[in-house]
Amino acid sequence: MRARWASFAVFLALAGGFAATGGASKDTIPAAEFSKIIRTFSEEEGYFLSDNLISNEDGYLAVVPKLRSLSISGGAYIGVGPEQNFTYIAKLRPSIAFLIDIRRQAVIQHLMYKALFHLSKDRAQFISRLLSRSLSGKGAPEAQSSLYDLMEYFSRTPPSAPYLISNLADVERAIQSDFKFPLLPEDRDSLAGILQSFYADGVDVSFQFRSPRRGRGRGGYGMPSLRELIEQMDPEGTPGNFLASAEEYRFVRELHEKNRIIPVVGDFAGTKALKSIARYLREHAYKVNAFYTSNVEMYLFENDVFGDFVKNVTALPIDSKSLFIRSANNQRDWASTGYRMSTSLQYISVFLKDYQEGLYYDYWTMVQTHAIPIHP
Repeated sequence: MRARWASFAVFLALAGGFAATGGASKDTIPAAEFSKIIRTFSEEEGYFLSDNLISNEDGYLAVVPKLRSLSISGGAYIGVGPEQNFTYIAKLRPSIAFLIDIRRQAVIQHLMYKALFHLSKDRAQFISRLLSRSLSGKGAPEAQSSLYDLMEYFSRTPPSAPYLISNLADVERAIQSDFKFPLLPEDRDSLAGILQSFYADGVDVSFQFRSPRRGRGRGGYGMPSLRELIEQMDPEGTPGNFLASAEEYRFVRELHEKNRIIPVVGDFAGTKALKSIARYLREHAYKVNAFYTSNVEMYLFENDVFGDFVKNVTALPIDSKSLFIRSANNQRDWASTGYRMSTSLQYISVFLKDYQEGLYYDYWTMVQTHAIPIHP
């Protein structure tokens, strides 16, 4: 089993070279401004069929070698969904990131993650708080422990109810006092439900169709567990999750500490959130280097609002290297890679040109048209 992690030390040595020209901005956004951005950019909460606590995209690392070869770094990152964003941020090294989701619960979860980064100097402390499992006793991992040792320890360590209670209090205090973001009563309920789910299922927690506020549901349908996502290898056989590397964890934590990973409630086709983000980026001279959309565009097509999304994309500051990162179910076999969910890349400028030429009849036509080849 340990042989599986033989390349880990080499990976750590090379991790810093992924995006050598990128790095977190030296400028910290004041907490009051960070909170104001969330509140003023956000739209009214919308409905989505799941409150996914973790990603269900087992192919999220398939594009990592291609991202490396494209040498994209710095600028702005926009993303949707939970923790997979931290891996893409670690790889692309943006100066600022906006995470937009139609669910307010997702924004509360990202504020929870921000608090966990704030309270955790290293990966071991982060996972300990995320799962409410004590980091003590013989065999407890340290800051530089391997991913294998981290996963083995937290897989066998039982949850601690007193730790969950104190952890929730610490997270709430950080969000409201340190980040200056006021939590509504329903936000506090949502936060408690999210931490309770990680407490109950530990590294086996998976994508859920039911809200943690209404009781936990199991993902099923081959949904990957948190451990499987963390242990996922990229196509070159290297552990690729942001928690696999102490250096990548530090980068994401530093960007969080500078208040430069900002969650916003918004609809991709809405009238406020993406437009506000676009205006902010232009005013601060950022261009979008990557926009991770997951499979949200599929729902935009289904709801006949895709054109509104295109208008919002048109407002974003981009250049010829700006790209989309997308995910799609392999049921159409458009990019059979052995994953349940396949990830693809496309230049945003190409997308806008293709759309104007009427090449997209539905989501499946779009993901198959002029995608950037990611395999040798």
